[in-house]
Amino acid sequence: MEEYFQVGVISSTHGIAGEVKVFPTTDDVSRFKKLKEVILDTGKERMTLHITQVKFVKQMVVLKFREFSNINEVERFRGNSLLVTRDQAVKLKKDEYFIADMIGLQVVSDENEFLGKLSDVIQTGANDVYVIQNETGEELLIPAIKDCILKVDMEQGQMLVHLLPGLRD
Repeated sequence: MEEYFQVGVISSTHGIAGEVKVFPTTDDVSRFKKLKEVILDTGKERMTLHITQVKFVKQMVVLKFREFSNINEVERFRGNSLLVTRDQAVKLKKDEYFIADMIGLQVVSDENEFLGKLSDVIQTGANDVYVIQNETGEELLIPAIKDCILKVDMEQGQMLVHLLPGLRD
């Protein structure tokens, strides 16, 4: 299971006092108000940053960190991810899972046919769509609805699905 979850990506600086604009990658943007710290992933290292101020500008989050006081210190972090640890992650409801934990699940049909592995989750407006990739690289798209997703067993690393007519076409 994943230890860290991405909550945003630094898109640009904001002003000259070391603030950054963050593109949120979390379902609940308001969670930034409650966060005290995040982990900056530079690709080479991870550093803990302490949030001192949170603002919302259009679809972006503007963050100020205790560690930085001017634009020159934060400019180099454009495009870098902001992470939280699993214990800082939002609490899940029954039958909800983190996408990062689901990637790689073995997918089997209710007719005991191995369909492949869950390789991606497409988030549409109505419901998610699971991308299942078989050994030859072919993809099958399955809507994440109760009629199709019969069981998710995270301990066994397996998902049981029912293929509605037309899904293979």
